[in-house]
Amino acid sequence: MGCSFKLILGISGNATAVALFAAPLPTFWSILKKKSTMDYSGLPYVCTLFNCLLWILYGMPFVKPHSMLIITINGFGCAIEFIYLTIYLIYAARQNKVKVMKMLLVVILAFTIVTVITITVVHTHSKRTTLVGSVCVVVAIAMYTSPLSVMKMVIQTRSVEYMPFLLSLFVLLNSTVWTFYALVTKDIFIGIPNGLGCLSGAAQLALYVFYRNSTPVTASLESLSGDKPLKPVHNVYLQIDKSNEKLNEKKDSKH
Repeated sequence: MGCSFKLILGISGNATAVALFAAPLPTFWSILKKKSTMDYSGLPYVCTLFNCLLWILYGMPFVKPHSMLIITINGFGCAIEFIYLTIYLIYAARQNKVKVMKMLLVVILAFTIVTVITITVVHTHSKRTTLVGSVCVVVAIAMYTSPLSVMKMVIQTRSVEYMPFLLSLFVLLNSTVWTFYALVTKDIFIGIPNGLGCLSGAAQLALYVFYRNSTPVTASLESLSGDKPLKPVHNVYLQIDKSNEKLNEKKDSKH
């Protein structure tokens, strides 16, 4: 019975994770149509690829045996992130291409170092699980806490434009399922980041419900936050440069 429940939770977690991985599809459809990456950053896709690679390593038999569900969903994640990054690199400006390629090299180097240390220096399943799991937790926490700046912006602007309902919902659902999976399997390394993901998703949905019918503050997002507005991709939020839009607005107002 326990094994069946664990399997059901794992499959459900994978299903909600697929929805999260599919979140950027409208963005890349827009990139394909315009043949330009516009002001989108490649950082979230590199970070998500790194996260997926680490969890695949965590699920390997020589690290944590019997973790096929973790390997399969993160294998899917790596595949779709590779597609996203390929499209991005095709249509990105030269400067952005170089920046993304540098980030990819750093990710590959970091992943290689963690893998080599895991295989050659650490020699028991328990120690390998602790090593790789700790790295996974740090990276996953960084990804789940990244929407905090957007939540602050929602409160300041009283607008949910940059915090879509479905994205927040799937963050909550995915994190909740994997938190229950962690409780059943007694896996603290899965439980910690997904527990924080539950809190993050619930807070985002609460803000969405509270502010969805509010009248937005008319002041610019930059003046309120001291930074450029953010655009959601996966559960990672990235900066978008609005300077060109402002310049066009000024030109239009002169005519």
